[in-house]
Amino acid sequence: MLPRFPAVTRCLSLAALLAAGPAAALEFPLPPPGEDVIGQVQVIKAKYEDTFADIGTANDLGYLEMIAANPGVDPWLPGAGTEIILPTRFILPPGPREGIVINLAEYRMYYYPKGQNVVHTYPLGIGREGWGSPIANTRVTAKTPNPTWTPPASIRKEHAEDGDILPSVVPAGPDNPLGPFKFTLGVPGYLIHGSNKKFGIGMRTSHGCFRMFNNNVLELAKMAPVGVPVRIINEPYKFGISAGKVYLEAHTPLDDKGDPSVVDKHTAVINALLKREDLANNLRMNWDMVRDVVAAEDGMPVEIAVPNGAGSPAPMVSSVPYDMQ
Repeated sequence: MLPRFPAVTRCLSLAALLAAGPAAALEFPLPPPGEDVIGQVQVIKAKYEDTFADIGTANDLGYLEMIAANPGVDPWLPGAGTEIILPTRFILPPGPREGIVINLAEYRMYYYPKGQNVVHTYPLGIGREGWGSPIANTRVTAKTPNPTWTPPASIRKEHAEDGDILPSVVPAGPDNPLGPFKFTLGVPGYLIHGSNKKFGIGMRTSHGCFRMFNNNVLELAKMAPVGVPVRIINEPYKFGISAGKVYLEAHTPLDDKGDPSVVDKHTAVINALLKREDLANNLRMNWDMVRDVVAAEDGMPVEIAVPNGAGSPAPMVSSVPYDMQ
């Protein structure tokens, strides 16, 4: 199809891949019961001045997911006319579809407004090396517009060692690292908030909190009430069903501290599949495709199986795969 795209991406349907035009805000209707896939992958043509950071900001996508979806493209100078994949198709995270769900491995939040049949999804900055974001079940305990920031002693010390002396309190405004809004979580010391820097959303850049684009955090502030549940997970491999086909979405695994992991990918994929009791014992699996999806780690859902009894467009084998590392 497009020669520079990886083999996994070329398996996407032409209609899905070439759904032209820039993405709107990432709000999707929930799929029918028993299905898990939302959105469509899109392709745009870069302008001369575009960077991945600019394109991501305009399309509610994080920096690392743009890089993963576009291997071989210079993120700082893609070049006028270069076709850029927008990875705007997602498998919903496993577990209840309620409240806020944060998946660390994909640097992304999903919000399910109560009583509405939609889901909103936003890219996130998460904890960097030494400042991992937590895995937890918690709630929003407070909402604060135009917050001030009181840097903890540990952060003031870190900045001082680099010659940057922080004030004891940073007032609200354009220089405040919390941006225009913050959500306080029940996990002490952790927030969901905006930012005074556009770059870093969709990356490991924070001291453990969850950074959002300012327009996204303000949108979320209008919808998510105090008390809304927040489930923070770390799932690099997500399985889902759409139109009778089974899909796998793979991201680079992170460990429980939010650092890149040397996890046994073979075991991790099998464990993720076993969590889906509706799928684990009822599939005709193409393990060659699973291996390719896991190797690509491009964050886009790819068909890898059909339920037993369904028609199959490609040979499927049900045996356990060889090592995928």
